[in-house]
Amino acid sequence: MKFPILPEQASTTAVQVDYLFWFLTGLSALLMLIIFGPMIYFLFKYRRLNLVDRHLPDFPTHRIEITWSVIPLFIVLGIFVWGSSVFYSMARVPSQGLEINVVGKQWMWHIQHAEGNREINELHVPVGQTVKLTLASEDVIHSFYLPAFRIKQDVVPGRYRTEWFQATKTGTFPLYCAEYCGTFHSGMIGRVFVMSPTAYEQWLERGQPGDSLAQSGERLFRELGCSGCHMGNSTIRAPRLEGLFGKPVPLQNGTIVRADEKYIRDSILLPQLQITAGYEPLMPTFQGRLSEDQLFQIIAYIKSLGAKTPQPLP
Repeated sequence: MKFPILPEQASTTAVQVDYLFWFLTGLSALLMLIIFGPMIYFLFKYRRLNLVDRHLPDFPTHRIEITWSVIPLFIVLGIFVWGSSVFYSMARVPSQGLEINVVGKQWMWHIQHAEGNREINELHVPVGQTVKLTLASEDVIHSFYLPAFRIKQDVVPGRYRTEWFQATKTGTFPLYCAEYCGTFHSGMIGRVFVMSPTAYEQWLERGQPGDSLAQSGERLFRELGCSGCHMGNSTIRAPRLEGLFGKPVPLQNGTIVRADEKYIRDSILLPQLQITAGYEPLMPTFQGRLSEDQLFQIIAYIKSLGAKTPQPLP
């Protein structure tokens, strides 16, 4: 029977993290040996009544002090540079990749694919392809944890967090919530299925979603009456959404923000927080009327308008 020290490696990130982990573990063991080995030896050698020479040796103390200060300094700086590079590669989400939305709620992970496929406590992804996760919480703080991929991200209510990975092997791997989130926290367990690209495409087709995420968002956009102000020849002067996503937006206070997922979410739930320059604060709040899943759908629809040309203002 095997008892692995660490979970199985299944992503590009896992290799980097494990190299750093084993280096720090080995360095800690070496320092323990260097420090505690002589300490234990001296305890016996210079114990009371043991006849040994206890005169202070004539050592060049300045050289010794410089040595044990400079060498650890370079070791610590090397660890900092190495650790920073690993952290940066994990925190910097690639611009291209398979985008998947994840909503944590008591006590499940609800997952939405751009094609419209939805999963609960299961995540299907293709091997060898970058997967970008946008995470949100419906209620309390959760923590999206994939030990085989060495990634863990806290999911905080009212905020979007991003995470990414690239699986290196096919198989089934565990998915946990690593933050105590209530009575049934221990049951918030799922699985990640890493499939070949062909098998993944077949899985998407078998799901047979009625609408894609953007199509569901468009329908919800019109049902809520948003199209009456933000699209077409509306009588209310409101910012146009075609070509908005990813672009800089000037605000009334003179600052400029980027129209990303967080900006769109805040504009829907907290419309008075960031007023677009040249417009009146007329938009009502939809806080309490939309779930995180529905917000993801509307955002997906607005993102789909990114390549379109804005219509002229009335």
